[in-house]
Amino acid sequence: MPRFSPAPFVPGTGFTLWLIVLLGLVTAIGPVATDMYLPAFPQLEQDLGGGKGSAQFTLAAWFLGLALGQFSQGPLSDRFGRRVPLMLGLLVFAVASAGCAVVQDYSLFCVCRFVAAVGGSASAVIPRAIVRDVATGKKGAKLMAQLTLVFGVMPVLAPSLGSLVLQFGNWRWIFWIGAFYALAAIVGLFLSLPDTLQPGRRVAFSPIRIFARYIMISQEPVFISNALIATFSTFVMFAYLGSAPVLFEQVLHFTPGQFGAFFGVNAAAFILGTQINGRLVHRVAMPVLLEVGVLWALIAGGLFTVLALTGVAGEHHALLTCVLISSITGALGFIGPNATVMSFHHHGQHAGSASALLGTMQFGIGSLSSVLVGLLPGGSAIPTAIGMMVGILGMAGADLMRRCAPEISAEED
Repeated sequence: MPRFSPAPFVPGTGFTLWLIVLLGLVTAIGPVATDMYLPAFPQLEQDLGGGKGSAQFTLAAWFLGLALGQFSQGPLSDRFGRRVPLMLGLLVFAVASAGCAVVQDYSLFCVCRFVAAVGGSASAVIPRAIVRDVATGKKGAKLMAQLTLVFGVMPVLAPSLGSLVLQFGNWRWIFWIGAFYALAAIVGLFLSLPDTLQPGRRVAFSPIRIFARYIMISQEPVFISNALIATFSTFVMFAYLGSAPVLFEQVLHFTPGQFGAFFGVNAAAFILGTQINGRLVHRVAMPVLLEVGVLWALIAGGLFTVLALTGVAGEHHALLTCVLISSITGALGFIGPNATVMSFHHHGQHAGSASALLGTMQFGIGSLSSVLVGLLPGGSAIPTAIGMMVGILGMAGADLMRRCAPEISAEED
């Protein structure tokens, strides 16, 4: 079995810097598969014959597969360890992504997209469980922030890379790149990743016990309150992603290159938030940092909604619209890592299942944002603003739940 390399270790975790980068790149497979093909929506709709707006349903198929796939990935990783289920999931993703690259039928493309998401869900669930295996409390929050840094680089690059690919080829190349990305990740994991869940800590696999475990986890107040905060944080981001092609290409009239550039700026705001959070977590309590992020999002989201409804934010003030969106995204960098770590506080023995339940909540509820923004009248920034504000209000409500939950004791260093 592979062992840790002699590269420098991150204190208190047993992880090398290389392994953190690798896990961050694995976790980033989801954003790459989501963001990279957004600039290709018009080509995809034309080539597959699904009709105008059909590309949105391929994104919905992806989100649905992520939501359902995570239900099985967590228990599998609790039963068979982290390493093998993660590599098998990535293999399924690679094969299905290759299928997306070659199919000619719209319905079959959606099926391949769904299957790719089921396999790719391992990249969302298992790295979080690995973090919980090796570090908790402030160390876990710092490690999660480091993973998020690498994770956040890919949304910076993905739309720009997608636009670049479209200049030299067609949208099918994007899915071939995703398939080879996953295969390269499998090789890296095989050579570098030991199993962080020892055989003695693995949980017996049975459908009844899986269901009972999910019920038990969902009834635990610290988990459910923090998981809902993380879930509505995802809702905010998905509302932005789901409305971005229409907002930036049809309302703000951005070119594909400008569209990709703003994705980079917005992702940089998220990265900056996570890294400031990671540095402050040793000086400021995680709940305090979380509440600062929620308050920040409430102020920025409320301002964005008011300005969008009054026609100030939108077509005639593109820069203002971009600044407001990036401000909200920056606030999410203080919310996601802390809410995730705190939700796992009492669930070290079944971190895979807790991570799976969290991920299913995130993608299941978060995908509803696409439905919401699709129902709102287009032609302005209103769908984006309202969609993001609904998620922000959900975060604020879940934060009130968190305050009523039992206090998390002082974390070990």
